[in-house]
Amino acid sequence: ELIVINQEMISLNEQVTEARNYAEAIVTTIKEPLIILDKNLRVKSANQSFYRTFMASESETEGKRFFELGDRQWDIPDLRAQLENIIPDKQRFSDYEVKQIFPGIGERIMLLNAREMKEETGSEKLILLAIEDITDKRVAEYKLIESEKKFRNLADFIPQIIWTAQPNGSLDYYNQQWYTFTKFDEGQADQSWIPLLHDDDKQRCIAAWYETVKSGEPYQIEYRFKDIQTGGYRWFLAKAAPIKDQEGRITKWFGSFTDIHEQKIVAGELLKAKELAELLAKTADGAVRSKQQFLSNMSHEIRTPMNSIIGFTKVLLRTPLTDKQKEYLNAIKISGDVLIVLINDILDLAKVDAGKMNFEKIPFKLADTVSSMLHLFEIKLREKNIELVKDYDPLIPEVLSGDPVRLHQVILNLMSNAVKFTGKGKITMGVRMLKEDEEKVEIEFSIADTGIGIPQDKISLIFDNFEQAHMDKTRVFGGTGLGLSIVKKLLEAQGGTIQVKSKLKVGSVFTFVLSFQKTNEKPAKVIEEEFVLESAIKNIKVLVVEDIPLNQLLMKTVLVDFGFQLDIVDNGKMAIEKLAFGAQNPGDSYDIVLMDLQMPEMNGFEAAAYIRNELHLDIPIIALSADVTQDDLEKSKTIGMNDYISKPVDEKLLFNKIINLLKTTIYPDEINILEKGKSANISNKCTDLAFLKLRTRSDTALMIEMIHIYLDQTPSLISAMKKSMDSEDWSLLRAAAHKIFPSFAIMGIDKKFQNMTKSIQEYNGNPEQLKDIQEMVFNIEAICKQACKELEEDLTKMNTQ
Repeated sequence: ELIVINQEMISLNEQVTEARNYAEAIVTTIKEPLIILDKNLRVKSANQSFYRTFMASESETEGKRFFELGDRQWDIPDLRAQLENIIPDKQRFSDYEVKQIFPGIGERIMLLNAREMKEETGSEKLILLAIEDITDKRVAEYKLIESEKKFRNLADFIPQIIWTAQPNGSLDYYNQQWYTFTKFDEGQADQSWIPLLHDDDKQRCIAAWYETVKSGEPYQIEYRFKDIQTGGYRWFLAKAAPIKDQEGRITKWFGSFTDIHEQKIVAGELLKAKELAELLAKTADGAVRSKQQFLSNMSHEIRTPMNSIIGFTKVLLRTPLTDKQKEYLNAIKISGDVLIVLINDILDLAKVDAGKMNFEKIPFKLADTVSSMLHLFEIKLREKNIELVKDYDPLIPEVLSGDPVRLHQVILNLMSNAVKFTGKGKITMGVRMLKEDEEKVEIEFSIADTGIGIPQDKISLIFDNFEQAHMDKTRVFGGTGLGLSIVKKLLEAQGGTIQVKSKLKVGSVFTFVLSFQKTNEKPAKVIEEEFVLESAIKNIKVLVVEDIPLNQLLMKTVLVDFGFQLDIVDNGKMAIEKLAFGAQNPGDSYDIVLMDLQMPEMNGFEAAAYIRNELHLDIPIIALSADVTQDDLEKSKTIGMNDYISKPVDEKLLFNKIINLLKTTIYPDEINILEKGKSANISNKCTDLAFLKLRTRSDTALMIEMIHIYLDQTPSLISAMKKSMDSEDWSLLRAAAHKIFPSFAIMGIDKKFQNMTKSIQEYNGNPEQLKDIQEMVFNIEAICKQACKELEEDLTKMNTQ
């Protein structure tokens, strides 16, 4: 039995030893500093965290009384009593804060937690003392308190109301401005801002603040606070922003109330002023529109009879006449031209004043533009025996981007004045480059004459409307006094400037400066069709829509001279009926419409809109307008008119516009292939080079080049169309159709196939239309193959000629 008891004791001791080792292992690995004290409050052991934290060694610690640790005596009676009572009374204590100085690390602030630790053997009772070093935390708190004191001291001097709030949104601090405004006492219990809110703002503001606290996002809102002194309300701007710790938790809200009452009053006054300004602007705009409408009406009323006067004068001049009759008719024509110039000057001035003058940005050759303008004055200069000198800077880039038409207008006005007021001597046109950078050039133009000069007291007036330097000479030299005013406004609208220097009986120098963009684009090649009546255009049929009998007769005379067929109707409604009938009966269809804009019952705008939107016809429409204001031109384009021509009608210009719009439908009588309705089973020649000859002026080399381009690009485009059909890539299909469309017109391929490409471009993948689209692609492939074959034969013939 003793042996058994002895074995059990050994086993029990082993278990106790194992348990003690296990407990010591746990204590050792805990990161919090721990000390084990015996009942006499001497250190029995400590873990590694204690030694690292307080930079102490085992020899300096173990066996010493707890109150002997550190550099100073800190035997606190209350702490001693609590530690001594732990073992007999099985007590514990928590978060007992003390301070002590340790060698090497100085004063530390610690939180102590203690409890009894009893060994299994029961031979000894110990105290487990956990120590938390809270020095850094307390220092940070102290700094925060000091910072808050400084902040509050500073906040009292800020004119705004400053406040802070807890993370939950409850306000815990106001600066002195709050108490000044609210008349609250600093110790007053209820200092909430909510009761001060205006009733109309209360619900909105409370909801916004609660949402801000919930989301943690910054806050800004305007509302009215009650002013205790006056009993009224003042506008404030409230702002708030969260203050967050390193973990992103909101620790505080910082905010302000800023008095913006005066700003709101000023803003209200500004709003009223703005509304008044807008009203005045509308009134002024209405006056401008009234002015524009008046000028438009006057232009129409004057141009309408002038159209007939000048038009019939031109017609009569083409008939057999005696010399005396020609002299009289030329006098009528010159007088009419003068009146038209006057009308154009007045309208141009009105457009610039109204800010409705548009300026183009197109590539052009400046040298060619200047030369072409000077050519206009060659005859007049020879008549007056005046020498013309041109001084052009060769450093100016060949091609520039700008508005050559408006440049023409400026040079034309200045050259006209120079020629008008110069009786002998010379006129010098100078063009030189002032500045150049990577994007633009600045050009100076000068026109110097040896004319009668301008009095010094008139120089400042010559750019005013209807002003002339020599009013007593008006009857001698003529003019409206608008030319220089228009020049100045055209230049300034493009960012340019103009100056003049003059001396009586010596001459004048007008100098203007304009900037132009540099460009690598090539200028459009202008090819004007000859004013000849070839058999290729004999079959054109025109619908003239005009309500004035005299103008009807004039248009009939002009168009018959062109060799065109025509019908005339009195208004837009009758035009619609004619076109609708022609759409159903191809034999009675028209190739183009000449549409007057101002007509009774249905005007030209209404008729054109109906033709496009209701009849869905793409027939070319040229507007005939006695009123060329920018508003009407933009309106005509928006509706779908293709072009316009002003009255009095220039016959050559009208002819060229008609030919340009119908160039895709001009075919010689003897090669009129692929009549409407004919299937893609082609047996006749499908190409017609008549239009290509017309555009190239029968330049064989240019024709060969254009044919080669067609032959190079067409097979790949056809392949792309077929591939896109197989893959159902409709965007690729539309792109290929778009690229192939222009070549049909150039090579004289029937318009039927051009219409097919238009339909393909509009296809949006509708399964119901797929079969028709597939058939169109097949037909286009067939016509293109035949066209390529024919063009290769044409090339062979051209190369052997």
